[in-house]
Amino acid sequence: MSKTKLLFSTPIYHAKLSEVGKIDIPEIERSCWSIAQDDEAGQKWCEQNNYPGYTSYASLSDLTWRSPIFEDLKKLLDLHVAQFSAELDFNLEGRGLKLEDIWINILSEGGNHSAHLHPNSVVSGTIYIVMPPETSAIKFEDPRHPMMMAAPSRLVNAKEYLKPFIYINPLVGEILLWESWLRHEVPMNMSSKERISISFNYSW
Repeated sequence: MSKTKLLFSTPIYHAKLSEVGKIDIPEIERSCWSIAQDDEAGQKWCEQNNYPGYTSYASLSDLTWRSPIFEDLKKLLDLHVAQFSAELDFNLEGRGLKLEDIWINILSEGGNHSAHLHPNSVVSGTIYIVMPPETSAIKFEDPRHPMMMAAPSRLVNAKEYLKPFIYINPLVGEILLWESWLRHEVPMNMSSKERISISFNYSW
């Protein structure tokens, strides 16, 4: 009798940030706006690179020191990442994953993040602070996609794990985690209001 196995899993962790502890999401939003208004270097980088909104990615590396709410956020992220790491059966040889980078994304109407991955880290993720109606989901790409040179397209109602792209539209206060090699993008923000998220990388 034939048997089909599912191999080479690509896990994505999706949870409420508050599952491991309480945190004030509106306070995080206020801190994001305050940091964005004070970060002249980040504003300049966004202007020079035609970034539609604001990101601290290229300018600030000390958010957990700069704002107490980000230090509180880090404590919750550490717990979520540890749980995801355990689910991935990583052999960390007694060393946990460590927060390497954390940055603010304020994406204005018409803005997007093109497809990319996060080299030199193990787990990446995003938490969602403001998600207006009609704003962008996050789009994940099947990592085997470049090798599917002669494959037919999938049916519209194909099983989720067989689709070449998966869209996830998180709610405010939710966290997504994935292995850093997984290619992903944020399609164009169709909302007239800003979409605010905080992204991060953990290294080993």
